[in-house]
Amino acid sequence: MTGSQHQQTTGAAQPPAALTIDALGRKCPIPIIMLAERINEVPLNATVAVLADDPAAFTDVPAWCRLKSHHHAGTYELPQGGWAIHVRRNY
Repeated sequence: MTGSQHQQTTGAAQPPAALTIDALGRKCPIPIIMLAERINEVPLNATVAVLADDPAAFTDVPAWCRLKSHHHAGTYELPQGGWAIHVRRNY
């Protein structure tokens, strides 16, 4: 994936996450701040799911992953609207 491409899976079941951060209803940069504060709570290579419905989070969380050298593992549409943005901890 390059540039503005994002891995988005529609209709697929989300893989399990070690930690879920509920940032629904919160505007960016709050979802990213919540992720940054809590990503070290999971083991290396574990996944954090950030639930967000602010359209900025759809692009900002994957951008944060690139900036911080974590892995954007996928974005899954939520039935109630918004996304579960999966981040795998790399360090």
